[in-house]
Amino acid sequence: MSAQPQKPRSEYQQIAAKFAAAGAVQAKELAAKRSKDEQIKLRNKIAKRDFKYSHGLLVALLLSFFYLHGVGIFLFTKGFLLTRLVLEHKSSCAVSPLQEYGDAPVSGVDGGCWHPKTFNKAVVVIIDALRYDFTVPYVPEDNTSLPHHYHNAFTTPYQIASKHPENAVLLPFIADPPTTTLQRLKGLTTGTLPTFVDAGSNFAGTAIEEDNVIAQLKSLGKRMAFMGDDTWMALFPGYFEEDMNHPYESLNVWDLHTVDNGVNEHIFPLLDPKNATKWDVLFAHYLGVDHAGHRYGPDHFAMTEKLKQMDEVVQRLVDSIDNETLLVVMGDHGMDPKGDHGGESQGEVEAALWMYSKNSVFGRLPEELLPKDETRSVAQIDLVPTLSLLLGAPIPFNNLGAPIAEAFLGKRGDEGMRNLALVSRLTAAQIKRYQRECSGKSDEDLDDDSVVKASWNAGQKKWESLWSKWTKVAGNEWTHVYKDFLTFQRETLRICKYLWTRFDLVSMGAGVSVLLGSLLVLAIYARGFTGDRVELTDALLKRIRNGLTVGTVCSLSVAFTLSEKLEVPKLHAILFGTAMGMIFGFLSASLSARQRLASILPDSGWGFLSLLFTILNSVIFGSNSFTIWEDKTLSYFIATFAVCGFVASLRKKNISGRTLGTYHSIMLLVLTRLASFSRLCREEQMPYCKSTFYASATSSVSAPWTLALLFVMALALPAFVADFYTGTKSYYGPAPFYIGWAFRFGLLFIATFWTLDSADNGSWFPQYEGLIKGSKLVIAQVVLAMALVAGHVGFGWSSLCLDVDIQEAKPAASEEGTKMTSTSGRTVTILGYANVHGSRYFLLVLSWALALNLLQKPMGGLSMGILLYQILTVLEIIDANDLSASSIGPVMLALLGNAHFFSTGHQATLSSIQWESAFIPLTTIRYPWSPLLVVANTFGPQILTAIAVPLVALWKAPAKKVPGENESLLGKVAKACATYMLFQATIAGASMVCAGWLRRHLMLYRIFSPRFMLGAVTLLVAELMCVLIGVGGVRWNLTAVAEVFGYT
Repeated sequence: MSAQPQKPRSEYQQIAAKFAAAGAVQAKELAAKRSKDEQIKLRNKIAKRDFKYSHGLLVALLLSFFYLHGVGIFLFTKGFLLTRLVLEHKSSCAVSPLQEYGDAPVSGVDGGCWHPKTFNKAVVVIIDALRYDFTVPYVPEDNTSLPHHYHNAFTTPYQIASKHPENAVLLPFIADPPTTTLQRLKGLTTGTLPTFVDAGSNFAGTAIEEDNVIAQLKSLGKRMAFMGDDTWMALFPGYFEEDMNHPYESLNVWDLHTVDNGVNEHIFPLLDPKNATKWDVLFAHYLGVDHAGHRYGPDHFAMTEKLKQMDEVVQRLVDSIDNETLLVVMGDHGMDPKGDHGGESQGEVEAALWMYSKNSVFGRLPEELLPKDETRSVAQIDLVPTLSLLLGAPIPFNNLGAPIAEAFLGKRGDEGMRNLALVSRLTAAQIKRYQRECSGKSDEDLDDDSVVKASWNAGQKKWESLWSKWTKVAGNEWTHVYKDFLTFQRETLRICKYLWTRFDLVSMGAGVSVLLGSLLVLAIYARGFTGDRVELTDALLKRIRNGLTVGTVCSLSVAFTLSEKLEVPKLHAILFGTAMGMIFGFLSASLSARQRLASILPDSGWGFLSLLFTILNSVIFGSNSFTIWEDKTLSYFIATFAVCGFVASLRKKNISGRTLGTYHSIMLLVLTRLASFSRLCREEQMPYCKSTFYASATSSVSAPWTLALLFVMALALPAFVADFYTGTKSYYGPAPFYIGWAFRFGLLFIATFWTLDSADNGSWFPQYEGLIKGSKLVIAQVVLAMALVAGHVGFGWSSLCLDVDIQEAKPAASEEGTKMTSTSGRTVTILGYANVHGSRYFLLVLSWALALNLLQKPMGGLSMGILLYQILTVLEIIDANDLSASSIGPVMLALLGNAHFFSTGHQATLSSIQWESAFIPLTTIRYPWSPLLVVANTFGPQILTAIAVPLVALWKAPAKKVPGENESLLGKVAKACATYMLFQATIAGASMVCAGWLRRHLMLYRIFSPRFMLGAVTLLVAELMCVLIGVGGVRWNLTAVAEVFGYT
């Protein structure tokens, strides 16, 4: 049977077959597309996971650097800024320290509190820097040597003490280092040993709160007069009678006569017999000798003239006082051969003490009590119990000095020695009471030192055995009692000196070693590695972890076996071991990756410029003059960068780049000059500096014109910021709301806040005082909520600063963005693509700028506005000259932050801290918010620039990694942040080394030590903000961009 012929398909069937075939092809294409989309999604998911993992590792690595810096600063500080326990206890006239040992209680105070007084009145004269050899005749070592200019000019004290030993005594007066006036006055009045950080005082010299001889005299109703060095006013405010208080400015060492003439003008009228009832104790502080030493040195005829003038003053004082008045003339310290002081050389610590009375009250120690091979001397703190007991006042509670024997011996033979033994026991009992309160121990185990315990017990036992035969005891027996109690005092003082007044060089050296090691680590990571640093992060952290483990194990072994023998605290040993372990772990990892290592030295002119800025900024801390003018130095560095940017931009072939580079360089120069007009002068800069931060040099209220400028800034600054966005077509998406509305209204609120604050301070509307205070508080809290709460939430969830422009025709060539052509022929342009990373991240900077601006005073707020503009100009200069990989960008941001620290009304002094900023959004102190507000006020510029550091890599960076480029954007951010941390750590390390090297310098307390503390705190605060806020914000920023354009 033959096959049937196939019927031809109908037209419908043919169409259906074609449709089915087309459907199959379409289904196949859709399946392939879905598979491709799924692969892309999977790749993006994996890339997102890898990115977050890499970002987390980077944050951990940067925080490990932060840990190293914290350990280094902690160890150095513990050895450098020594502290001691300051008791608030005050000695009472009615409670003698001998009562607990069976002595009768004090029955009356008219004749003296704890001991019968010798004088009713006293004239205490301090001749600043009066060295002992200025007061004694010159004895040539051979026939050829000649006297110096400071010899044989100040002769009266020696002559009287030699001719009338019962009326006067002249002794070397040994000061404890540091030999600076501020610290010496503390020792001369408290009887204790001031250290680098005293409770209740700071480096600027605030009131002494612990018990002191001035306070004791005041409590007894003594009327006290003062004239001379104004340092006394800071230490003893309110103690002197208002009509007999005449302080003079003390810092002008070029002026040899003003202070001395002023003292003479006021002291001698008070010594007139008709004014004798106006005062009981008179203090005078002459400065001419000290100033002559600083200006010319001691071996100069100007010193001869000043010493002769002081000799005439002493002669007049001797003639002017009456029989009931004690005259004390002394130096607070000496001077070295150059006329300087602050260290511990013999010339610096050996001052002179001369005590005089018209009555025969002074005696001389027996031969067996005199030192064998040296001149007898007394410690400066010995004046405290001596002066107290001679005037019938209680010995200050914290005193560690001994009574000066010559003042209590007199010419009474055995009776004099008995009196000396009595006052020595009295002083020793007070020292023992002080020790007991310090240690909180009982008498039986008060001190483990055998000599201290044995000497007290021996002296007390001998005293009790001699008490019953009081009048029949020979003088030599009282001598043994005196020697025991003197031994007790000296041994106690020796122990306290060891604990309080010695630098812990081991701890300081450990701190410096850790910080220097961290600098090497940061230099390798920031500038030594080539390629993408993110690829190395995992390996580096593993080696650091291993080093940390080894260091911890080794340090624990040392801490619990050799710590006490080495006299190193266990915590210090553990911290040092862990830090060094981490450093060596990083170095071992770097050695393993040596194929990725290159020279850490710069390879371009811009790199060398940043290195030059770093070196110059570091070396200035070795000079007090350069340190106090650091603000001018930093402004000069910024201006130099602006000039270099201008010149480099002129050489650009691209017209657009050349125009932008030169324009922004000029703007940076102008803005730097404007910022320099805001200044708060420190004391050492006067009279060459004029403060403009407040309404006047004597006011802490802002000038009214600064309030007007705040409103101008609120209107203008957002427009300036928007202009930078408009240049890259980025003023879309959240930018108009952030910049044009939120930021502008926030600035207006800030201007309103400070206007209300001025109205509140000036009582412009007293009837609305409550409303004004309440409104201020609400406005401040609203601004902070806008900036830190809404700002961070908005930044985390906001879209990109992009827009899409669809045109039928081809766009202009100048259009900024990425264009695509559709099948319909229309051109689609993505506006803002050129700065997609930087435009979004800068919104985070704006949020913090708003909060930090609120916490600055009006002039400081204007400075912060200028800083924000300067950050943008620096970013444009970096982009115009293709410097995103150079170290100059992070270094310039660090310099800007440090420079605006000064223009926001701060200095490297504790007195410039604006404590009132803690109450801007609060009515009471609240922890931890109040301290954080003060930190934000003080370090606001550094915080803002630290957060802006990632913009060095992000500003105008492409949305996706350029093919062929060997470093990811996250790696570039890591490089910029590590470079910034390296600069700040170098500055902190330089200030640390200089402060340690100059630890005996005259200006240590006022200049070098505060600058070290500023560098240390700046480093820690700036690094923490750079890592947590800056690098942390990069995660959300890069993720937001990748969600649109992909991770690869």
